[in-house]
Amino acid sequence: MNKDPRNLGQARPRHPEKAHRPDQEVLRKPDWIRVKAPNSKGYAETREIVRSHNLVTVCEEAGCPNIGECWDKKHATFMIMGEICTRACAFCNVATGLPGPLDPAEPESVARAVHKMGLSHVVITSVDRDDLSDGGAAHFAAVIRSIRALNPGTTIEILTPDFLRKDGALEVVVEAKPDVFNHNLETVPSNYLTVRPGARYFHSVRLLQRVKEIDPSIFTKSGIMVGLGEERNEVLQLMDDLRSADVDFMTIGQYLQPSKKHHPVIRFVPPDEFKSYETVGLSKGFLLVASSPLTRSSHHAGDDFARLRAAREAMLNRAV
Repeated sequence: MNKDPRNLGQARPRHPEKAHRPDQEVLRKPDWIRVKAPNSKGYAETREIVRSHNLVTVCEEAGCPNIGECWDKKHATFMIMGEICTRACAFCNVATGLPGPLDPAEPESVARAVHKMGLSHVVITSVDRDDLSDGGAAHFAAVIRSIRALNPGTTIEILTPDFLRKDGALEVVVEAKPDVFNHNLETVPSNYLTVRPGARYFHSVRLLQRVKEIDPSIFTKSGIMVGLGEERNEVLQLMDDLRSADVDFMTIGQYLQPSKKHHPVIRFVPPDEFKSYETVGLSKGFLLVASSPLTRSSHHAGDDFARLRAAREAMLNRAV
């Protein structure tokens, strides 16, 4: 993959925005979130497909602990619009800087990779592109249309930025009709100034609500990390906020500190607490809740989409 900054934009040192932070001690991971290093044949084949199509994946850029499991099954989450983000979130391992221009061939390249991997469900995410007038909305829509043209049987899930201050951008993406629209809240509102300073909590909630208002047939989804110092009652209130926005699916996973420059892990949440969050979330009306230490937004996304559809059908049948 060509990572010449003349082509991809001028990246500052990988995490300059965190340079003011003293190095944070990285807590030892408990046994319940340890994973094996990826080394399978399927993993190698997926990596070759990604490389040969000059694509970026959030699996690699964010250092996802599930990459070995997912890539072995030919599942990958494609990250479009480059690998340099305009935001500086304290939890994220993606490089921050000034991105380069969009690649007009990327939508077709992603569609070809989806075809070659034989994906029945694909997840597309992106860096934040605050430098673009529409935040990259038209590019998202182009990727969705290209995938559909070459892979008509593939369902499409997108994980988008918040399109903050980009009037009309959301409507462009929704018009392309993804099957699942995911936008992560990431953490409780009291953490936003330190964890997600470039975002606005209630704008993100409203974004998800607006998707449902425009097209109720699209599943909506959001996720958070725990272990960032949040209180349980804050997580429960966040659940209520998402349900007020008619969000269908919530994911909850353990925050893992990418480096000493990032926000520290305040606590490793034990598996029984994750199970409790799942039980509470379902009681609040979510169609699906995925809650475990290793849960990530796109982990088991295809299986979860099938469960989402089944849960909606069951709910509609009960209403008849």
